[in-house]
Amino acid sequence: MTWRDGRWRVGGGLLTGGASALCLMLDGSALAVALLPPALLGVPLMVHGRRVGQAVRAQVRGHAGTAMAIHAARLRARFSR
Repeated sequence: MTWRDGRWRVGGGLLTGGASALCLMLDGSALAVALLPPALLGVPLMVHGRRVGQAVRAQVRGHAGTAMAIHAARLRARFSR
């Protein structure tokens, strides 16, 4: 795992952990429901790491072939070792 991939995974863990902790502190509050999406968004970051960031950047830039761009990046990384 690279340093950059680790940062994405740690960020996902912090997002999920922080939102979950706030939900527990706000038990019974309507604000706890608003913290559910950030808690759930952190899970893919923890699991997939950098690839989630790569997909988001491809989507923001309007890349028509997002799946192909991610696949090409994985192949470049695999064969560059």
